Amino acid sequence: MFALHIPLLRLPYFWDEAGYYVPAARDLLLSGSLIPRSTPSNAHPPLVMAYLALWWKIAGYAPTVTRTAMLLISTLSLAGVFRLARRVANTEVAIASTICVALYPVFFTQSSLAHVDLAAAGLTFWALGSYVERRHRGAAMWFSLAVLAKETAVLAPLALLLWELVCPVLHRGPGDQSLCLFPQRSWKSALLLAPALLLAVWYSYHYLRTGAVFGNPEFFRYNVQATLHPMRVLLAFLLRLWQTLGYLGLYLLTAATLFALWCPAICDAGGERRRIAPGVQLALLVVIASYVIFLAMVGGAILARYMLPVVPLAIIIGVSTLRRRVQMWRWVVAIVVLAFVVGLLVNPPYEFSPEDNLTYRDYILLHQHAENFVEARYPMARVLTAWPASDELSRPYLGYLTRPMRVVRIEDFSVEQLIASADMRSEFDVALVFSTKYQPAHTLFENWPTWVQWKTRFFGYHRDVPPAAAAQLLGGRLVYTERRRGEWVGVIEMEPVMEARASR
Repeated sequence: MFALHIPLLRLPYFWDEAGYYVPAARDLLLSGSLIPRSTPSNAHPPLVMAYLALWWKIAGYAPTVTRTAMLLISTLSLAGVFRLARRVANTEVAIASTICVALYPVFFTQSSLAHVDLAAAGLTFWALGSYVERRHRGAAMWFSLAVLAKETAVLAPLALLLWELVCPVLHRGPGDQSLCLFPQRSWKSALLLAPALLLAVWYSYHYLRTGAVFGNPEFFRYNVQATLHPMRVLLAFLLRLWQTLGYLGLYLLTAATLFALWCPAICDAGGERRRIAPGVQLALLVVIASYVIFLAMVGGAILARYMLPVVPLAIIIGVSTLRRRVQMWRWVVAIVVLAFVVGLLVNPPYEFSPEDNLTYRDYILLHQHAENFVEARYPMARVLTAWPASDELSRPYLGYLTRPMRVVRIEDFSVEQLIASADMRSEFDVALVFSTKYQPAHTLFENWPTWVQWKTRFFGYHRDVPPAAAAQLLGGRLVYTERRRGEWVGVIEMEPVMEARASR
């Protein structure tokens, strides 16, 4: 994993790294505060930020240190996938599943990014490994660490606890064919409440320090209050299913698995190839369902990285099914891995987040080049731009500039925002415009007005005005532009700057 990421280790910080996680970890390094000071708190538990601060304290503050530290978490996560798959299936399934997970585009790109989702996922895999071994104490410990990485990790232990209570009631078969991993109730199940209690302690501490339980009011509104419309929940549910079973090549594994279910089990010398025990499969499916359902109701951004704790579970079940029922299962898995590699390098024909494949590298390089141009040519200028470039320009420690620049921030580069900005052109000298969303040349539903209305209303969809048109709307001159694989950036010089340069 380290060797594959060598070209990415020196990249400056990207998107939510720059917007929250790196500033929060840096605040912890400099002040010792678990609550970030340089950015509004989102109430995320502090484990990953403390981990990064520790690495910076030992090895120095640099993107290479950060990304190497995150790769260690990535390899721990893959070890958890291997252990879990080998425990519920066998070594062959474990090897194939681990390779698939490692090269799944979302997992691969998140492996070196300073986000909390992959850490929570990796610790969840280790917890599930202990859980299927019927070691509740170990599972509670790993789940507690996962919750300290990200609050949504509490979904898995609570879902398993609920399933332990419900399954024996639903169970009607003989004991040796039980669909329940734990047919008899036990006091040990209560240990699964430990992560929730630990999370409650953290939220109590956060409330005492900030006066807010779940982060700043805008964060809570965006991720909870604005997400509970029934139509939005339905659409988000379908998108979460797609991210779990179809996104960036997963559809090949899902289709192959469904086809394999029609095939009889293969018989070897010792009889039929073993499947994952029904009780284990149902437990894993309960965890998957809990994430799909809950994250359809909560979370303003429908990001694929939020599903990292459950996508590998679907991969393990799929690979195990293929090995049990398809003679040439290794070739099928090889095709799936090839599809993942293609998805990592080639943008899909549908909308996706740049952080889900190597498009994020293009995004970073575009911003780095454009902001270096602005710093060199307009060192004292006031720059109109949107987040995250607003943070990149004002926080040199993010790795883009050598000193901070003055920023005038707008929400995005839609027509409405640019027209409003044109009325205040005296307040800025240069505009840095860029693509805030990946927009493929043609999409499946691009001519369906209702879908566009839903996206705009429920998911913050807008069309960014390209650089040349943005220059016309702002009344300036486009002096720099660059494009890479569907992403673009432009620098627009306003009239006062042009006149000042001419007078000199």
